[in-house]
Amino acid sequence: MVLKSNAASPLFLPSGRVHIVTWNVGSAVPPDDITSLFGPNVSDGNIDMFIIGLQEVNSMINKRLKDALFSDQWSELFMDTLSPFGYVLVASQRMQGVLLLVFSKFCHLPFLRGVQTESTRTGLGGYWGNKGGVSARMTVFGHPVCFLNCHLPAHMRNLEQRMEDFESILQQQQFEGGTATGVLDHDVVFWFGDLNFRIEDYDIHVVKCAIDSNKLPLLWERDQLNMAKNTESILEGFMEGPLNFPPTYKFDVGTHTYDTSAKKRKPAWTDRILWRLRRTGSPVPTHNAALQRGLTSWLGGATKVTQHVYRSHMGFTISDHKPVSALFSLHFPFKVEMPLVELQVNKEWSKLSDATVRFTVAATYQRSSWDWVAIYKVGFRHHKDYQAYVWAKGEHLILLFSSLQVTFSEEDLPRDDCEYMLGYYSNNMNSIVGLSSPIQVTQFRKQKVATREILYFLRLCA
Repeated sequence: MVLKSNAASPLFLPSGRVHIVTWNVGSAVPPDDITSLFGPNVSDGNIDMFIIGLQEVNSMINKRLKDALFSDQWSELFMDTLSPFGYVLVASQRMQGVLLLVFSKFCHLPFLRGVQTESTRTGLGGYWGNKGGVSARMTVFGHPVCFLNCHLPAHMRNLEQRMEDFESILQQQQFEGGTATGVLDHDVVFWFGDLNFRIEDYDIHVVKCAIDSNKLPLLWERDQLNMAKNTESILEGFMEGPLNFPPTYKFDVGTHTYDTSAKKRKPAWTDRILWRLRRTGSPVPTHNAALQRGLTSWLGGATKVTQHVYRSHMGFTISDHKPVSALFSLHFPFKVEMPLVELQVNKEWSKLSDATVRFTVAATYQRSSWDWVAIYKVGFRHHKDYQAYVWAKGEHLILLFSSLQVTFSEEDLPRDDCEYMLGYYSNNMNSIVGLSSPIQVTQFRKQKVATREILYFLRLCA
């Protein structure tokens, strides 16, 4: 079933497909293979962005200290899985066990700008980060988009606390610059995570019977989130596809069997993915003003979101939750498709004089003295996964007519004969704002070896 979020259908320009995964991993060690989370055709490059929200990543003290020094196991696994297909980690935010990762196809990097992340603790009255929300926002081809991963309070009785915590997260998460300073100010918001909403009224036997007989609509009616959307103004405008998969919580670890422990938790759709649109052409409200007005719905504007898939992944058994994923198309009325920095390089670097990068910057771009130009191997994992870099300033920078120029030293040049690309990293925007076409680096190692051999021969003859 394809679910569309607005009735009007003006001429839209498709701007990309976004695949979102949420999973409460229950402090488990990552499995060997997670490729199936990304759909059957992850290698064909049809997905533009992958967004991963995890909850209950192992956050014991010794594990957190290790993760502070090195990337955590889950982030490494997702990068190992996606980078061979050309996806680069754009943003990462972790708050104890709550982790958010944003990946994009490398060719889109210059058009994902103003990357910022936020986190809000709501556990123990706001002092502990086992519950709360982490977010990443950016402009995507000129349109502000926000991804919000939450882990809300558990248990049937805590519905009101879940709503209060969600409202607190929205109030506290504020971003710098631009018009979209609050989460709900963005053109598109994706909200997902272990939201912990439960199924009311029915006892566990009725719920299991409905699941076994595939009468899931009977349970939708008593789902707390579905009911709350009709009464809670904070949820106004949030949309969700039909829950055509069985509840994803709670399972006996290592099995496909719902909870058989003494507690016998009632199955529930705790793991959810929703989205919300802001009406374009309307004045962008400040977040506090929007709250005072009861968060009027801003749906129905020029931006459109279409959901193609909403499903669970029942094959994973390492946690008492099953992963949930959704596939969306984002359609914008226009796209910003001019990079802020354009790089000009030789297609093949075979001698030292080739290692020069010329670049031009847009008139609207504010350069920083902390910007840099880096050499990346094709298939790089994140913006710091470079082979070498030079500062785009000072003694490294030469003004040449209308363009600027930097040169890499021989010591900086990669020694492997393979494909690379050059990227311009913006310190102000926290993102790569210019990217070259792939180049081939050859001969440098051979030249250096030959030079050493000649010098050695000359010393012998002296």
